[in-house]
Amino acid sequence: MTAPTDLEVLPVPAQGCEDVLVATAGPDEGCVYTGTADGSLWRIAHDGRRLDLIAQTGGRPLGIELYPDGRLLVCDSTLGLLLVDPRSGAVERRVAEVDGRAMRFCNNAAIGTDGTVWFSDSSTRFGQPQWKDDLVQNTRTGRLLRLDVSGEVSVVLDGLAFANGVALAPDESFVAVAETGACTVVRHWLTGERAGISDLLVAGLPGHPDNIATGSDGLIWVTIASPVNTMLERLHRAPSWIQRGATRVPEWLQPRIQPSVRVQAYDVAGRVVHDLQLPAEHYAMVTGVREHDGTVWLGSLEQSAVARVVLSR
Repeated sequence: MTAPTDLEVLPVPAQGCEDVLVATAGPDEGCVYTGTADGSLWRIAHDGRRLDLIAQTGGRPLGIELYPDGRLLVCDSTLGLLLVDPRSGAVERRVAEVDGRAMRFCNNAAIGTDGTVWFSDSSTRFGQPQWKDDLVQNTRTGRLLRLDVSGEVSVVLDGLAFANGVALAPDESFVAVAETGACTVVRHWLTGERAGISDLLVAGLPGHPDNIATGSDGLIWVTIASPVNTMLERLHRAPSWIQRGATRVPEWLQPRIQPSVRVQAYDVAGRVVHDLQLPAEHYAMVTGVREHDGTVWLGSLEQSAVARVVLSR
Protein backbone atom coordinates (compact mmCIF):
# COMPACT_ATOMS: atom_id res chain seq x y z
CA MET A 1 0.00 0.00 0.00
CA THR A 2 1.20 3.50 -0.85
CA ALA A 3 1.57 6.11 1.86
CA PRO A 4 0.08 9.56 1.18
CA THR A 5 1.59 12.96 1.71
CA ASP A 6 -0.23 15.65 3.70
CA LEU A 7 -3.89 16.46 3.13
CA GLU A 8 -4.48 19.86 1.48
CA VAL A 9 -7.87 21.49 2.12
CA LEU A 10 -9.30 23.88 -0.49
CA PRO A 11 -12.19 26.06 0.79
CA VAL A 12 -15.44 26.47 -1.15
CA PRO A 13 -17.87 29.28 -0.18
CA ALA A 14 -20.79 26.93 0.51
CA GLN A 15 -21.41 23.92 2.72
CA GLY A 16 -21.51 20.27 1.76
CA CYS A 17 -19.11 19.47 -1.12
CA GLU A 18 -20.51 15.94 -1.32
CA ASP A 19 -18.76 14.69 -4.49
CA VAL A 20 -15.80 15.60 -6.66
CA LEU A 21 -15.16 15.10 -10.38
CA VAL A 22 -11.85 15.66 -12.20
CA ALA A 23 -12.13 16.79 -15.83
CA THR A 24 -9.84 14.52 -17.84
CA ALA A 25 -10.25 16.15 -21.26
CA GLY A 26 -11.35 19.35 -22.99
CA PRO A 27 -10.67 22.99 -22.09
CA ASP A 28 -11.23 22.33 -18.37
CA GLU A 29 -8.82 19.38 -18.17
CA GLY A 30 -7.47 19.06 -14.64
CA CYS A 31 -10.23 21.18 -13.11
CA VAL A 32 -12.36 19.75 -10.31
CA TYR A 33 -16.15 20.06 -10.00
CA THR A 34 -18.22 19.83 -6.85
CA GLY A 35 -21.78 20.60 -5.76
CA THR A 36 -22.99 22.12 -2.49
CA ALA A 37 -26.09 22.08 -0.33
CA ASP A 38 -27.39 25.39 -1.68
CA GLY A 39 -27.74 23.91 -5.18
CA SER A 40 -24.51 25.40 -6.52
CA LEU A 41 -22.04 23.73 -8.85
CA TRP A 42 -18.43 24.91 -8.65
CA ARG A 43 -15.33 24.55 -10.81
CA ILE A 44 -11.95 24.61 -9.09
CA ALA A 45 -8.78 25.20 -11.11
CA HIS A 46 -6.28 22.32 -11.10
CA ASP A 47 -3.90 24.34 -8.91
CA GLY A 48 -6.69 25.38 -6.54
CA ARG A 49 -6.14 29.09 -7.17
CA ARG A 50 -9.39 29.87 -8.94
CA LEU A 51 -12.98 29.02 -8.09
CA ASP A 52 -15.96 29.63 -10.38
CA LEU A 53 -19.69 29.22 -9.77
CA ILE A 54 -20.92 27.55 -12.97
CA ALA A 55 -24.58 26.70 -12.31
CA GLN A 56 -27.49 26.46 -9.87
CA THR A 57 -29.61 23.32 -10.03
CA GLY A 58 -32.39 24.53 -7.75
CA GLY A 59 -32.04 21.31 -5.74
CA ARG A 60 -29.30 19.41 -3.94
CA PRO A 61 -26.50 18.16 -6.25
CA LEU A 62 -24.72 15.01 -5.10
CA GLY A 63 -22.84 12.75 -7.56
CA ILE A 64 -21.26 14.37 -10.64
CA GLU A 65 -20.04 12.65 -13.83
CA LEU A 66 -18.80 13.81 -17.23
CA TYR A 67 -21.37 13.15 -19.95
CA PRO A 68 -20.12 12.12 -23.43
CA ASP A 69 -21.10 15.48 -24.97
CA GLY A 70 -19.03 17.46 -22.44
CA ARG A 71 -21.88 18.38 -20.13
CA LEU A 72 -22.03 17.33 -16.50
CA LEU A 73 -24.40 14.58 -15.42
CA VAL A 74 -25.57 15.59 -11.96
CA CYS A 75 -27.42 13.37 -9.51
CA ASP A 76 -29.64 15.88 -7.74
CA SER A 77 -31.22 14.27 -4.71
CA THR A 78 -34.51 16.15 -5.13
CA LEU A 79 -34.70 16.66 -8.91
CA GLY A 80 -33.25 13.42 -10.28
CA LEU A 81 -30.71 13.14 -13.11
CA LEU A 82 -29.72 16.48 -14.62
CA LEU A 83 -27.50 17.55 -17.49
CA VAL A 84 -25.62 20.78 -16.83
CA ASP A 85 -23.63 22.79 -19.35
CA PRO A 86 -20.52 24.04 -17.51
CA ARG A 87 -20.14 26.89 -20.03
CA SER A 88 -23.63 28.38 -20.07
CA GLY A 89 -24.96 27.04 -16.76
CA ALA A 90 -28.03 25.64 -18.53
CA VAL A 91 -29.75 22.82 -16.65
CA GLU A 92 -31.78 20.07 -18.34
CA ARG A 93 -33.80 17.52 -16.40
CA ARG A 94 -33.02 14.05 -17.77
CA VAL A 95 -34.80 11.64 -15.37
CA ALA A 96 -37.25 12.75 -12.70
CA GLU A 97 -39.28 9.58 -12.06
CA VAL A 98 -39.07 5.81 -12.28
CA ASP A 99 -42.13 3.69 -13.11
CA GLY A 100 -44.34 6.75 -12.76
CA ARG A 101 -43.07 7.71 -9.29
CA ALA A 102 -40.80 10.64 -8.52
CA MET A 103 -37.33 9.71 -7.32
CA ARG A 104 -36.77 10.48 -3.65
CA PHE A 105 -33.00 10.25 -3.36
CA CYS A 106 -30.98 10.27 -6.60
CA ASN A 107 -27.41 9.88 -5.39
CA ASN A 108 -24.52 8.76 -7.64
CA ALA A 109 -23.80 7.51 -11.16
CA ALA A 110 -21.32 6.01 -13.62
CA ILE A 111 -21.42 6.34 -17.41
CA GLY A 112 -20.43 3.63 -19.88
CA THR A 113 -18.52 4.28 -23.08
CA ASP A 114 -21.75 3.78 -25.06
CA GLY A 115 -23.53 6.47 -23.03
CA THR A 116 -25.47 4.10 -20.75
CA VAL A 117 -25.94 5.65 -17.30
CA TRP A 118 -25.97 3.53 -14.16
CA PHE A 119 -27.28 5.45 -11.15
CA SER A 120 -28.47 4.93 -7.60
CA ASP A 121 -31.65 5.89 -5.80
CA SER A 122 -30.78 5.55 -2.12
CA SER A 123 -34.31 5.25 -0.76
CA THR A 124 -37.90 5.23 -1.95
CA ARG A 125 -39.09 6.29 1.51
CA PHE A 126 -36.80 9.12 2.58
CA GLY A 127 -35.14 12.05 0.86
CA GLN A 128 -31.61 13.33 1.37
CA PRO A 129 -32.41 15.55 4.39
CA GLN A 130 -33.68 12.39 6.17
CA TRP A 131 -30.72 10.16 5.23
CA LYS A 132 -30.19 9.18 8.87
CA ASP A 133 -33.82 7.97 9.10
CA ASP A 134 -33.27 5.55 6.23
CA LEU A 135 -30.03 4.20 7.68
CA VAL A 136 -31.48 3.74 11.17
CA GLN A 137 -34.71 2.13 9.93
CA ASN A 138 -32.77 0.02 7.44
CA THR A 139 -35.56 0.27 4.88
CA ARG A 140 -33.55 -1.55 2.18
CA THR A 141 -35.45 0.32 -0.51
CA GLY A 142 -32.30 1.44 -2.34
CA ARG A 143 -32.03 0.73 -6.08
CA LEU A 144 -29.48 0.57 -8.86
CA LEU A 145 -31.03 1.97 -12.04
CA ARG A 146 -30.06 2.04 -15.70
CA LEU A 147 -30.72 4.78 -18.24
CA ASP A 148 -30.32 3.47 -21.79
CA VAL A 149 -29.23 5.74 -24.63
CA SER A 150 -32.81 5.39 -25.88
CA GLY A 151 -34.03 7.14 -22.74
CA GLU A 152 -35.59 4.05 -21.16
CA VAL A 153 -35.07 3.65 -17.42
CA SER A 154 -35.03 0.22 -15.76
CA VAL A 155 -34.40 -1.16 -12.28
CA VAL A 156 -31.29 -3.37 -12.24
CA LEU A 157 -31.15 -4.12 -8.50
CA ASP A 158 -33.47 -3.30 -5.63
CA GLY A 159 -33.66 -4.13 -1.94
CA LEU A 160 -30.30 -2.46 -1.34
CA ALA A 161 -29.33 -1.10 2.08
CA PHE A 162 -29.01 2.59 1.17
CA ALA A 163 -27.67 2.36 -2.39
CA ASN A 164 -24.94 4.95 -2.79
CA GLY A 165 -21.78 5.23 -4.92
CA VAL A 166 -21.68 3.67 -8.40
CA ALA A 167 -18.63 2.68 -10.48
CA LEU A 168 -17.87 0.61 -13.58
CA ALA A 169 -15.01 -1.84 -13.93
CA PRO A 170 -12.30 -0.46 -16.25
CA ASP A 171 -13.39 -2.96 -18.95
CA GLU A 172 -17.07 -2.42 -18.05
CA SER A 173 -17.48 -6.11 -17.24
CA PHE A 174 -19.42 -5.18 -14.11
CA VAL A 175 -21.05 -2.25 -12.37
CA ALA A 176 -20.54 -1.79 -8.64
CA VAL A 177 -22.80 -0.05 -6.13
CA ALA A 178 -22.01 0.72 -2.50
CA GLU A 179 -24.46 -0.25 0.24
CA THR A 180 -23.94 2.29 3.01
CA GLY A 181 -26.14 0.46 5.49
CA ALA A 182 -24.58 -2.97 4.94
CA CYS A 183 -20.91 -1.85 4.64
CA THR A 184 -20.52 -3.68 1.33
CA VAL A 185 -19.92 -3.02 -2.36
CA VAL A 186 -22.26 -5.06 -4.57
CA ARG A 187 -21.05 -6.17 -8.01
CA HIS A 188 -23.45 -6.80 -10.89
CA TRP A 189 -21.89 -8.56 -13.87
CA LEU A 190 -22.61 -7.13 -17.32
CA THR A 191 -20.56 -9.39 -19.62
CA GLY A 192 -19.19 -12.91 -19.80
CA GLU A 193 -20.53 -16.12 -18.31
CA ARG A 194 -21.69 -14.33 -15.14
CA ALA A 195 -23.67 -11.61 -16.94
CA GLY A 196 -26.82 -10.82 -14.97
CA ILE A 197 -25.45 -12.29 -11.73
CA SER A 198 -24.82 -10.19 -8.63
CA ASP A 199 -22.29 -10.85 -5.89
CA LEU A 200 -20.09 -8.84 -3.55
CA LEU A 201 -16.97 -7.07 -4.73
CA VAL A 202 -16.19 -6.21 -1.11
CA ALA A 203 -17.85 -7.48 2.06
CA GLY A 204 -17.23 -6.29 5.60
CA LEU A 205 -15.84 -2.85 4.89
CA PRO A 206 -14.30 -1.14 7.95
CA GLY A 207 -17.04 1.46 7.87
CA HIS A 208 -20.00 2.86 5.98
CA PRO A 209 -19.18 3.59 2.32
CA ASP A 210 -20.52 6.56 0.44
CA ASN A 211 -19.44 7.42 -3.11
CA ILE A 212 -17.14 5.17 -5.12
CA ALA A 213 -15.30 5.86 -8.38
CA THR A 214 -12.94 4.16 -10.82
CA GLY A 215 -9.60 5.94 -10.86
CA SER A 216 -7.09 6.53 -13.63
CA ASP A 217 -5.12 3.72 -11.98
CA GLY A 218 -7.90 1.23 -12.82
CA LEU A 219 -8.78 0.77 -9.16
CA ILE A 220 -12.19 1.27 -7.60
CA TRP A 221 -11.87 3.90 -4.88
CA VAL A 222 -14.29 3.69 -1.95
CA THR A 223 -14.98 6.37 0.62
CA ILE A 224 -15.42 5.31 4.23
CA ALA A 225 -17.65 8.11 5.47
CA SER A 226 -17.75 6.76 9.02
CA PRO A 227 -16.32 3.81 10.94
CA VAL A 228 -18.75 0.99 11.72
CA ASN A 229 -21.31 2.33 14.17
CA THR A 230 -22.14 -0.24 16.84
CA MET A 231 -25.28 1.63 17.95
CA LEU A 232 -26.55 1.60 14.38
CA GLU A 233 -25.92 -2.15 14.17
CA ARG A 234 -27.95 -2.68 17.35
CA LEU A 235 -30.80 -0.55 16.00
CA HIS A 236 -30.90 -2.68 12.84
CA ARG A 237 -31.71 -5.67 15.06
CA ALA A 238 -34.33 -3.79 17.08
CA PRO A 239 -38.11 -3.70 16.46
CA SER A 240 -39.27 -1.14 13.92
CA TRP A 241 -40.96 1.03 16.57
CA ILE A 242 -37.61 1.48 18.33
CA GLN A 243 -35.93 2.34 15.02
CA ARG A 244 -38.55 4.98 14.28
CA GLY A 245 -38.24 6.40 17.77
CA ALA A 246 -34.48 6.66 17.51
CA THR A 247 -34.77 9.24 14.73
CA ARG A 248 -37.19 11.39 16.72
CA VAL A 249 -35.05 11.93 19.79
CA PRO A 250 -32.74 14.97 20.05
CA GLU A 251 -29.74 14.94 17.71
CA TRP A 252 -27.26 14.39 20.56
CA LEU A 253 -29.00 11.11 21.47
CA GLN A 254 -28.96 9.72 17.91
CA PRO A 255 -26.17 7.49 16.52
CA ARG A 256 -23.18 9.75 16.02
CA ILE A 257 -20.70 9.84 13.17
CA GLN A 258 -17.12 9.56 14.33
CA PRO A 259 -14.93 12.12 12.52
CA SER A 260 -12.52 10.38 10.15
CA VAL A 261 -10.74 10.74 6.83
CA ARG A 262 -10.46 7.37 5.13
CA VAL A 263 -10.64 6.05 1.59
CA GLN A 264 -9.70 2.66 0.19
CA ALA A 265 -8.92 1.38 -3.30
CA TYR A 266 -9.74 -2.12 -4.55
CA ASP A 267 -8.77 -4.02 -7.66
CA VAL A 268 -11.39 -5.78 -9.78
CA ALA A 269 -10.95 -8.95 -7.71
CA GLY A 270 -11.90 -7.12 -4.50
CA ARG A 271 -8.37 -7.00 -3.08
CA VAL A 272 -7.47 -3.85 -1.16
CA VAL A 273 -4.56 -1.96 -2.75
CA HIS A 274 -4.64 1.35 -0.84
CA ASP A 275 -6.01 2.19 2.59
CA LEU A 276 -5.53 5.89 3.24
CA GLN A 277 -6.21 7.04 6.79
CA LEU A 278 -5.42 10.63 7.72
CA PRO A 279 -6.03 12.78 10.81
CA ALA A 280 -9.49 14.31 10.91
CA GLU A 281 -8.22 17.61 12.32
CA HIS A 282 -9.32 19.94 9.52
CA TYR A 283 -11.51 17.68 7.38
CA ALA A 284 -13.91 14.82 8.04
CA MET A 285 -16.77 12.65 6.76
CA VAL A 286 -15.36 11.91 3.32
CA THR A 287 -18.20 11.16 0.89
CA GLY A 288 -16.59 11.79 -2.51
CA VAL A 289 -13.37 10.46 -4.04
CA ARG A 290 -11.52 10.65 -7.38
CA GLU A 291 -8.03 9.43 -8.13
CA HIS A 292 -6.35 11.07 -11.12
CA ASP A 293 -2.66 10.72 -12.00
CA GLY A 294 -1.64 9.95 -8.43
CA THR A 295 -3.68 12.68 -6.75
CA VAL A 296 -6.72 11.66 -4.70
CA TRP A 297 -9.44 14.32 -4.51
CA LEU A 298 -11.98 14.19 -1.68
CA GLY A 299 -15.42 15.64 -1.05
CA SER A 300 -17.45 15.81 2.15
CA LEU A 301 -21.17 16.06 2.89
CA GLU A 302 -20.39 18.28 5.89
CA GLN A 303 -17.40 20.41 4.88
CA SER A 304 -17.26 23.74 3.02
CA ALA A 305 -14.20 22.51 1.16
CA VAL A 306 -12.73 19.81 -1.01
CA ALA A 307 -9.40 18.23 -0.22
CA ARG A 308 -6.60 16.44 -2.02
CA VAL A 309 -3.74 14.17 -1.13
CA VAL A 310 -0.86 13.10 -3.34
CA LEU A 311 0.14 9.45 -3.25
CA SER A 312 3.86 9.08 -2.68
CA ARG A 313 5.71 7.38 -5.49
